[in-house]
Amino acid sequence: MDQTQFDKIRSARGFVAALDQSGGSTPGALARYGIDASAYASDAEMFDLVHAMRSRIITSPSFDGDRILAAILFEDTMDREVDGRLTASYLWDVKRIVPFLKVDKGLAPEVDGTRVMNPITALDDLLARAVERGVFGTKMRSVIERAESRGIGAVVDQQFDVAARILEAGLVPIIEPEIDIRSPEKAEAEDLLLTALAKGLDQLALDQHVMLKLTPPEIDDHYLPLVEHPRALRVVALSGGYSREEANARLARQHGIVASFSRALTEGLSVDQTDADFDAALDASIAGIFAASTT
Repeated sequence: MDQTQFDKIRSARGFVAALDQSGGSTPGALARYGIDASAYASDAEMFDLVHAMRSRIITSPSFDGDRILAAILFEDTMDREVDGRLTASYLWDVKRIVPFLKVDKGLAPEVDGTRVMNPITALDDLLARAVERGVFGTKMRSVIERAESRGIGAVVDQQFDVAARILEAGLVPIIEPEIDIRSPEKAEAEDLLLTALAKGLDQLALDQHVMLKLTPPEIDDHYLPLVEHPRALRVVALSGGYSREEANARLARQHGIVASFSRALTEGLSVDQTDADFDAALDASIAGIFAASTT
């Protein structure tokens, strides 16, 4: 593990850029960018287009390591190049942005008000490739739809079980048990999740650290005990479908938590923009998210 990267994640000002749309979410990301599904005829063409979008973001002068701590990549992005370098190498060696990798394989059907992760096939091989490419950590997502203690327990247990394998490989896992912002039981689910995550953190060894990626809570600073836990390297917030304005406003009220936005980060970017207009729009987005992340 790179100590410089570890220290940056732990204490530097900034936020995490989530550039990890996978096969299921890529069409929506491209559509918001102004590329209709009629522009590609295969998954290969689709991934070429989304990599061009991500490369444009990553190489923008606005996308810099002074305001961005880390970037989360999709596996396809990790295996591709940006400006002649593997993406993870470009992020760290050129931009000083710490690279992470999304490792989950989507969600299982809903049981007990939650959706756990599908089995992650060939995880050990994927982690070995990530280490070889200079990736620092990973991210994996589950979804909580109702305040069901059994379901939330299953989500958190699975996340920490997989995190143990990721830690063994020398990487830092981001645990993401997203609570659906449309849930009518969102506040109650947050209470159960706080308890379950604190228990999971307590069971880690003294030299083990994970990150947590959470939906902004209904009660401000609800997750402060997790922010202050010695085994939590950093707690970050997802945008969860909120507009950037709403996500920033909610985040700004959570002390010690920084953003890890995807859709909210790229809101307002378009394939048809000139480079100057694109950079200006991205800079405004980054500036707003950075400000909300430094409360």
